[in-house]
Amino acid sequence: MADAALFEFLHTEMVAELWAQDPDPGPGVSAGPRGEGGRAAGQKMSLSVLEGMGFRVGQALGERLPRETLAFREELDVLKFLCKDVWAAVFQKQMDSLRTNHQGTYVLQDHSFPLLIRMASGLQYLEEVPKFLAFTCGLLRGTLSTLGIKSLVTASVAALPACKFQVVIQRS
Repeated sequence: MADAALFEFLHTEMVAELWAQDPDPGPGVSAGPRGEGGRAAGQKMSLSVLEGMGFRVGQALGERLPRETLAFREELDVLKFLCKDVWAAVFQKQMDSLRTNHQGTYVLQDHSFPLLIRMASGLQYLEEVPKFLAFTCGLLRGTLSTLGIKSLVTASVAALPACKFQVVIQRS
């Protein structure tokens, strides 16, 4: 349990650091007033940074997998492995469900996503959710990349703390 708490704390601090109200731009840089356009661009950049960090962590995780797991024949088997073994390694639980349209789109659902549990007390936090999902989207995409699957991963939340990750396989 200590590992889960440390990971959650680290994740929360990464999000908080990237969303700091007035980050220090460094010496010689003017920190003038930010308009709404600047704030939106900064938030989009922060989401991109979090997703990129998750991607690299996912790649590193995938590189440490036993060699026999890298020999999956079907992409569905890869997604099942991701939902059971990888999810359990990161979040100490398996994904609750995996669905597919058998045309390259998969929906992974977690009914109590650990990084959203603390926000589950009300709808007022729904607008904050994307920044807490970007890292995990990157983590999934990075792990899949290491397993030889190029993908696009997005997340959505209808009711906290449940979360759906949509994985679209990109064909060459």
